Amino acid sequence: MMSKLLQFFTLLYLLTVTFASIEEATSLLKWKATFKNQNNSLFASWTPSSNSCCGWYGVICLNGRVNRLNITNSSVIGTLYAFPFSSLLFLEYFELSLNNFSGTIPPEIGNLTNLVYLDLSMNQISGTIPPQIGSLAKLETLHIFDNHLSGPIPREIGYLRSLTELALYTNFLNGSIPASLGNLNNLSYLYLYDNHLSGSIPKEIGRLVNVVGVYLETNQLTGHIPPEIGNLTNAKLFSAPFNELSGSIPAEIGTMKSLQELILHTNNLSGIIPTTIGDLTELKYLQLYDNQLTGLIPGEMGNLKNLNGLELFNNQLFGLIPSELGNLSILYHLTLSNNQLTGSIPSSFGNLRNLRVLYLHDNNLIEEIPSSICNLTFLMFLQLSRNNLKGKILQCLGNITTLQFVTLSHNNLSGELPLSICDLTALQVLDLSGNDLNGAIPQCFGNLSGHLEVLDMQHNNLSGTLPMTFRTGTLRSFNLHGNKLKGKIPQSLANCKELQVLDLGDNDLNDIFPMWLGTLPKLRVLSLRSNKLHGPIRTLGSENMFLELQILDISSNDFTENIPTGLFQHLKAMRTIDPSKKAPSDGYYQDTVAVVTKGFEREIVSILYLYTVIDLSSNKFEGKIPSIMGDLIAVHTLNLSRNGFQGHIPPSFGDLSSVESLDLSGNQLSGEIPQQLASLTSLSFLNLSHNHLRGCIPQGPQFHTFESNSYEGNDGLRGFPVSKSCSDAGVLDTNDTVSGPDDEESNSEFQSDFWKGALMGYGSGLCIGLSIIYFMLSTGKPIWLARIILEMEHKIMRGRKEKHRRQRNYRRRNNHF
Repeated sequence: MMSKLLQFFTLLYLLTVTFASIEEATSLLKWKATFKNQNNSLFASWTPSSNSCCGWYGVICLNGRVNRLNITNSSVIGTLYAFPFSSLLFLEYFELSLNNFSGTIPPEIGNLTNLVYLDLSMNQISGTIPPQIGSLAKLETLHIFDNHLSGPIPREIGYLRSLTELALYTNFLNGSIPASLGNLNNLSYLYLYDNHLSGSIPKEIGRLVNVVGVYLETNQLTGHIPPEIGNLTNAKLFSAPFNELSGSIPAEIGTMKSLQELILHTNNLSGIIPTTIGDLTELKYLQLYDNQLTGLIPGEMGNLKNLNGLELFNNQLFGLIPSELGNLSILYHLTLSNNQLTGSIPSSFGNLRNLRVLYLHDNNLIEEIPSSICNLTFLMFLQLSRNNLKGKILQCLGNITTLQFVTLSHNNLSGELPLSICDLTALQVLDLSGNDLNGAIPQCFGNLSGHLEVLDMQHNNLSGTLPMTFRTGTLRSFNLHGNKLKGKIPQSLANCKELQVLDLGDNDLNDIFPMWLGTLPKLRVLSLRSNKLHGPIRTLGSENMFLELQILDISSNDFTENIPTGLFQHLKAMRTIDPSKKAPSDGYYQDTVAVVTKGFEREIVSILYLYTVIDLSSNKFEGKIPSIMGDLIAVHTLNLSRNGFQGHIPPSFGDLSSVESLDLSGNQLSGEIPQQLASLTSLSFLNLSHNHLRGCIPQGPQFHTFESNSYEGNDGLRGFPVSKSCSDAGVLDTNDTVSGPDDEESNSEFQSDFWKGALMGYGSGLCIGLSIIYFMLSTGKPIWLARIILEMEHKIMRGRKEKHRRQRNYRRRNNHF
């Protein structure tokens, strides 16, 4: 009897499982039918002919019921709206990541009460996280990261007390972090970064006593870091950068004894760095940069013997650099730049034998660079610029053959350039600018061009000649502006095919114009200003000259004769406007060049992509200004002043739509100012002074902003803002341009007789006046009729309108001044 009863229940169970399995298969097929890509070969096994779905792709059963559905990275395009949440009640593992699911998460997901693992990450799911997710009491892992979720984190997630991983990062979640997350006392990893979360970090976070990693970066969190953070004694990582956290770093942080990474950079943290940080002896990375921290760097940091990276830059730290930092023997990165640190560089830094990066720039450090720095034989990046360091450049730097990036600029370094620099075969950037270095440039520096990208030694007292041999290589920026170099420009620079910036301005170079530089395919900046360059500019007749040039400055030299039109025919970068151009974003090095614009010298940063200049001023050029220059529509600054240019201002200059500064002063230009210039809406500086211009000054929005000094030294100009009114003699100026010199003399007597007759007619009545006009027409000289009538009208009406005109001009001047 018992055996038969057992057989009955076994059969009943099998029938139940069979029917349940069929129900699960049917419901999954209905869901599959909603996929937009029905031809997905991965789902070929999902067919109605199967008695059970347990053998389908991605489906794993346990005791005949669907236990796991894993279709990760299966190129599914669909939604969850038709998913059989009510049928798959025994589902424990639900993995749909790396597909193209869209739409929202249905609230029916709360029916999957046996779920242990839920992964919907890296899809296109939007909407809010339904509060019903709090019903999944057995859930240990919840991954919904990298979707388009919005709205708040539901407080019901706090019911998931079995949860060990919560990953909601890279969504659009907003609102505050719910305090209920403090209930998740089994949680090991909390990933909330890259959202729009706001409010403060709840103090309840201190109840996550088993948490190993907390990731809160790239949100909009505010307020103080709660001192309860000190309760996270098992945490190895706490990361909350790129927020708006304020207040001080709590001293309780020192009780997080297991902490290996503390990352709080790019916030608004203030106050001092607590000395208790020195208790975090397991710490490997400490990143507190980009805050408003003040006070001293604690000497207790010397206890962090496991530290690989210490980054405190961009704060307001002051005082001495503690010598105890020399105890951090396995340190890789040390960045203390852009603070207010004083004193000398500790000689104990020579103990940091594993150091790769040393950034101390933008402080107030003094004294000499300690020779112990040369012990850092693995050093790759050395930045000491913008301090008050003195003494010579260390000869022993040549022993650090791993150096790739050396900036010692803007200090008080003196002495000669050490030959040992030529041994730095890995060097990519060498910036020694803004010091007091003297002597000659070693000829071997030319050999560095094979691997060096940037060589910047501007604003020193270097003398002698340039290295004569430059190799083909990687050199892209070569700046020796503001030294005392003599001799010629070496033609071997033509080997540097990667060269983009060449600035040899403010030296004593004596040469002709190096037209051969035009063959460099990437050259964007050429500054040869203030040298002793001379002679005419001769073109080579090539169509590939200076194609990428954006700054050409050859001012204050002795160039002569006419400017060849061929120089401007192929300047592609100046002929086209590319609105997509942006400044480079890499932080290694930014080129700077001094240019004169709007009458003042200024330093242009990120010049290679944003600014376009032509400066030919203070030379001895003559002849006409080439009208082809009007094709250079990308030019921002055009300076042709203090030369001997003659003729008219080209009307084509009205096409220079980007020009902001136009200086043609100190030449021998004649004629009128072209009316086309009034259309230059970007023009904010204009200097046409000290020429022979005449006629009416164009009127327009920009021209109303220029003062009289823009036109001084041109006695023939009239109109606002000079003293003469254009209406007094504008017609006469027009006549002068229309009539030729022969006509003027032959008609002067005629005009005198005409006025006598015309005024008689005016005094005797209209009929007599018209008769006199008819008589004049009969004399056979009708070519003067239009001009005579206009002049007569002007003189007749002048008496009537004189008072009104004076009042109007008075108001106009007051409006502009």
